Amino acid sequence: MSTRRTLGVQPRGNMDIGILGPLSVGSAGREAAPTAPKPRQLLALLAARTGHVVPTDALVDELWEHDPPASAVTVIQTYIVLLRRALATTLQTGTEQVAHDVLPYTGWGYQLLPQDGGVHDADRFARHTEQGRRELAAGDYQRATMSLQRALQTWRGPALADVRIGPQLLAHRTSLEESRTVAVEQRIEADLHLGRHHQLIGELSGLVIQDPLHERTHSLLMVSQYRSGRPAQALETFRKLHKNLREELGIEPSPHVTKIHEKILSGDTSLLLRDDILSLDPSRPCAA
Repeated sequence: MSTRRTLGVQPRGNMDIGILGPLSVGSAGREAAPTAPKPRQLLALLAARTGHVVPTDALVDELWEHDPPASAVTVIQTYIVLLRRALATTLQTGTEQVAHDVLPYTGWGYQLLPQDGGVHDADRFARHTEQGRRELAAGDYQRATMSLQRALQTWRGPALADVRIGPQLLAHRTSLEESRTVAVEQRIEADLHLGRHHQLIGELSGLVIQDPLHERTHSLLMVSQYRSGRPAQALETFRKLHKNLREELGIEPSPHVTKIHEKILSGDTSLLLRDDILSLDPSRPCAA
């Protein structure tokens, strides 16, 4: 809950925030993000946690990790002054207004506040992803794939691609990238339910090359290949996964992937017809 007091004059522009790609904080083409590495990193952490107070200690940890200078807090205060000036120019308002209504100090940290009418790409991604997840669970596959595709289109590249990353941002970026991976998997699952297995083979083949230990992606590729009349390729996909898991991690494929493999080996036609085997969640039952 924000404790800010408004000065009664609202900024003239809506503030849009982008972290799903290069950092962007701006309004109507006016960019507030500085080019200097540490102030940019500071703004990135505040943008990643928009609407939440970021303690000063966390800001120090992000910028200097285990070796902060004695003047760290003073340096952060200087960076905040620079950011407020940049935001004031971008939003066409005064720095005092920004200090109260956009980037206030709360007594123990700083908070970048969302502005009415502004867009945060991570929030938009989360909304579309949640909508797609609900539609997928309800069996509305056409709407699910559309919602999830809209979610994925909010990404402009790797999260915070042009920002120096410290421990605080690393945790946030890792969470965002994992959410993106899950959204891709769910969109592919919806497409498989819609019978688009032929079209998915190329995309899935690229994904398993990017992550040769990812079992869910391999299982979806195996099903797509089998349904496209390529059982030998599906078996080869399993063989490579099995080899990679044993050599890299010393483990066997999960029961979920193993069950798909067994169905392909036996020529089980239920794999062509039944969709419960497509489950991305190993805790959900597979076809018997």
